[in-house]
Amino acid sequence: MKTFFYGLILLTIVLVSCRNNQNSGKSGTAKSAAADTVLAGSFPFPDIPVAITSPEERKEWMLTHYWSKFNFADTTLVNNRDITEQGFVNFIALIADGTTPEDIIRKSFANWCAAFVNNSHAYDVMTSNADSYFYDANSPYYNETLYGYYLEAMLGCLPDGDARRTQMKYKLDLIRRNNVGDKATDFAYWLSDGTRHKLSATKAAGDRLLLVFYDPDCESCHEVLGQMISDKVLADAVASRRVSVLAVYTEGDDGVWRSSLGDMPPSWTVGTDRLAVKEGALYDLKAMPAIYLLDGSGRVLMKDARYGDVRKALGSAAE
Repeated sequence: MKTFFYGLILLTIVLVSCRNNQNSGKSGTAKSAAADTVLAGSFPFPDIPVAITSPEERKEWMLTHYWSKFNFADTTLVNNRDITEQGFVNFIALIADGTTPEDIIRKSFANWCAAFVNNSHAYDVMTSNADSYFYDANSPYYNETLYGYYLEAMLGCLPDGDARRTQMKYKLDLIRRNNVGDKATDFAYWLSDGTRHKLSATKAAGDRLLLVFYDPDCESCHEVLGQMISDKVLADAVASRRVSVLAVYTEGDDGVWRSSLGDMPPSWTVGTDRLAVKEGALYDLKAMPAIYLLDGSGRVLMKDARYGDVRKALGSAAE
């Protein structure tokens, strides 16, 4: 993924332009309004009305009118990443700066989605950008809260009966599950001796349960699991009963699962869910392995966590 960093520059121009307005009278106002429209190639930024002078109001106006001059029917423009994707990143950098009120975020997303939803090519490009930047765990803009606002905006734009609503609602329901502070969704799993167990009944040593959904045929799973298996910090935490590890195979191939059991530490509990998690969309498995840290009552402490972050959390708990 190509990452751009002009969003903060745009915000700076908006705020500096505001100061110029206040200090330079009508002449300065005209110049600053023009400055707002020239940045990052030829993205058609809207002209903020000169009567709007406070930084907060200028930012709000910019976000809610951001796409008003963009021609989503122009395929050449939409396909120009230096303009379209750059413009999108500027947009989300402003939205995600930590100061934008929720109602402005929702209104900005609603206006943006309404502008492209009826153009099939623009729809494909824009929804792909949203998925890549908000929902890819490797994205610097990864943010499930904002992704949820975006999905809600899309559902508000798509008419009832539109087949695209099904996928949007599926994703929205999925990201609303198992968030930090929530009770982890319960499911059944089976051990190699055929016994059936429930997540809710699984004991957590030291009030911590490391829940790992994995597939031994997945390259990233192989890499991360290798780090975990060889990690002395984790091994010591398990041995000293500060944490339990439950690794759950999610792909439903009993032969593959059993053939990989010898690679797993004997101190871990390793089971298979017989496709219950995937078929029930109980957990978000967009990136594997999917790692959750739970407390002893089954509440989520860390969701879709990087193993390095879990390792730090376990290390901190030991101090």
